[in-house]
Amino acid sequence: MPLGCVVVREKSERTRVSFNSGGAELVGYLYHAAAGNADGDDPCVVMGHGFSGTQDRLFVGAQRFAGASFAVLTFDYRNFGESGGQPRQLVSIEGKLEDWRAAIRFARGLEGVDPERIALWGSSLGGGHVVCVAAEEPRIAAVVAQIPFNGYPRRVEGRSPLDSLKLLWAMGIDATRGILGRPPHYIPMVGKPGEVAVTATPQAQEHIAALSGESGHSLWRNEVAPRGLISMMRYRPGDEAHRLRMPLLLVCIAEHDLETPEELSRQIAERAPRGELRRYPVSHFDFYRDPVRQRVLADKIDFLRMHV
Repeated sequence: MPLGCVVVREKSERTRVSFNSGGAELVGYLYHAAAGNADGDDPCVVMGHGFSGTQDRLFVGAQRFAGASFAVLTFDYRNFGESGGQPRQLVSIEGKLEDWRAAIRFARGLEGVDPERIALWGSSLGGGHVVCVAAEEPRIAAVVAQIPFNGYPRRVEGRSPLDSLKLLWAMGIDATRGILGRPPHYIPMVGKPGEVAVTATPQAQEHIAALSGESGHSLWRNEVAPRGLISMMRYRPGDEAHRLRMPLLLVCIAEHDLETPEELSRQIAERAPRGELRRYPVSHFDFYRDPVRQRVLADKIDFLRMHV
C-alpha cells in the first residue's frame, strides 16, 4: 500500500480509500473483481468523471466492470464531491491531471492489482484528461474516452452572442475574485436557456437528473466557479493523441451532442495510432442513464477484455 494512503473497509462490496494529490486528500472507492484472476493479479480500471461530475455517477459502471473481473478505482477530483481541496467547485485542468496521475500511482500499489494492466476510463472533460495522461504514461494498457472534450466549438448551439458575453463576464468576475483571494462567484453548471450557466438548454432538468442521480443522494452540486472555463479555452487533448501507443476506444455520439461535438472529439480517434471510434445516436447526458449507459458499458467491457 502506498505511503500516505488510507483504506476503510465497508460492509458493501466496495472499499472507501483515500490518497494524496498535490496536498489534497482525494477520496475514492475500490471495487474488487468479482472473480479473482487464476493467473495472478487483476487488471484495474481507473475511472474519473467530467467537468463538475462526482464519482457516485460512476458506481453503476464500476459494478459492471467489477462483475466482469476487473478491479475498479473511482475517485473525486480535488475541490469536488468527497475529496478535499479549496475553493470548492473550482475546476483546475492541471489539478485534475495531477489527480489522475495520483490515482494511477495508487492503483498500481494496490495488493492484488497488476500494475502493468491499468486501464483508464474518463468521460467528457475526463475523457480528454485520460488522453493527455496516457500520452505520458506508456505503461497504461488501454484507454476509454467517453464523449471526450477536445476544445470548445466555434459556436455553441442555442447560445446567443449575448449569452456568451454574459458567461465571459461571469468568468472575468470570478477570475478577479480569485486573484484578490475572495470566495468564488458561482454560476450554475446546468441552467435553462438565457441563464448564465456552463450549459443552458431546454432539457436542463433532465441534465440535472442525469448528473445528480436517481436517488437524490448525490454529492454533485449544480454550481461551479466559472474561472475554470478560462484554461479550457486552450485545452486540446487531441493534440496529444498521436503519442498514444496503447489501444484507445473513443466513444463518441453521432447526432445530438451539444457539449462535446463529434467533429472535435472524433479527431482524437483519427490521430491516435490505435484509435477506435464508436458512435451512438443519443445526446451527451444520455450516457449517464439507462438504457444507453448499459448498452455502452457492454461495448466497453468487450473492448477491455480484448486488450487488457
